Amino acid sequence: MSPRVRLVVVMDPIEAIKPAKDSTLAMLLAAQARGWELYYAEQKDLWLRDGIAWGRLAPLQVFDDLAAWFVRGTVQIAKLGDFDAILMRKDPPFDTEYIYTTYILDRAEAQGALVCNRPQGLRDMNEKVYTAWFPECCAPTLITRDMHDMSEFLREHGKAVCKPLHGMGGRSIFVLEQGDKNRNVVFESLTGYGTQYAIVQKYLPAIVTAGDCRVILVDGEPVPFALVRIPTPDDNRGNLAAGARAESRPLNERDRWLCAQIGPKLKAAGMIFVGLDVIGEYVTEINVTSPTGIRELNKKHGIDIGAMLIEAIHRKLNAA
Repeated sequence: MSPRVRLVVVMDPIEAIKPAKDSTLAMLLAAQARGWELYYAEQKDLWLRDGIAWGRLAPLQVFDDLAAWFVRGTVQIAKLGDFDAILMRKDPPFDTEYIYTTYILDRAEAQGALVCNRPQGLRDMNEKVYTAWFPECCAPTLITRDMHDMSEFLREHGKAVCKPLHGMGGRSIFVLEQGDKNRNVVFESLTGYGTQYAIVQKYLPAIVTAGDCRVILVDGEPVPFALVRIPTPDDNRGNLAAGARAESRPLNERDRWLCAQIGPKLKAAGMIFVGLDVIGEYVTEINVTSPTGIRELNKKHGIDIGAMLIEAIHRKLNAA
C-alpha cells in the first residue's frame, strides 16, 4: 500500500470561515475523503531558517457540519518540504506580507512539496493586472497612476469601473459616469494622489442582466458550469460578499473560447485552481490567490469541484 498523501493548508483562521460557503473547506473535505492526512497553518506559522522552510502545523480533521466543521490537533514543528502538497489559500490583500510568504513557499517547493497555486505564479499574476496578458479576452482596460489619463478614459467610454489592484470581495470598487462630480475624488483616493497604480475598465452593462460569472479552471480545464453573481438593484457589484445573488448556468461557446486562450498558460505556470471573472463576453479578473464558488456550484449541480482539484494534485504527485 502506498503511503498516505500529507497535505498542508495555509489559510485564514479556520474558526472564522463560513462553512456553508467556504471553498477551502470543500477542498479539505475532498482530500480527507480520499484518505489524505491534513495539516493546518496560518501565514504567521511559516518561516525560513538557513534556507529551509518551516511551519508550526496542526493535524486537522474536517466535517461537513455547520456547527462543528473542524478539530485541530497538537501543533508540531516540521519542514514544509517534507510534505507532499501545500494548498496556499490565504485570502488577499495581496500585500508585501503575502509576497514574503510566497518566498517561503518557493523554498518549500524547491525542497520537495507541490505548492498549489505555484508561488511564482501568485507573485507574477496579479488578479487585475494579469488580464493585460490576454487583451483579446478583455474589455478596454487602463492601469495607471495618472489621474488625467483616468479622466480621459472615462470620457472616451462614458462609463467605467474603477478599483484598486490589491483588493477582493468588491471592496473599493466604483462605477463612474462622465458627468459624475465625484470622479476626481475617486481617482485621487484610488491612486493616492497619483502615487500608486489603479485599474479602470470600460463598464459592461451585461452585469445587470447576465451577472458577473465565475468560471473555474482546474489545471487549465473549465468546470462545465459558471457561478452567476447578480448584483442587487441598489449596488453595482457582482460579489457575493457584497450581497449579490448566486445563480448558475452551463458554460457557453464564448466562455469555452476564453478558457482555451487562458487555461493552457495558467496550467503551464502551475496554477492548478483559478477563477475567471466573466461579464458578458469579457474577462475582467483572473483570480489565482483563493478563488471561491465551489460550494454554490456543488449544491446546484451535484458535482464535487474539490474532488476535481484533489484528483489534479494527485496526478501531479504521481507524475513527479
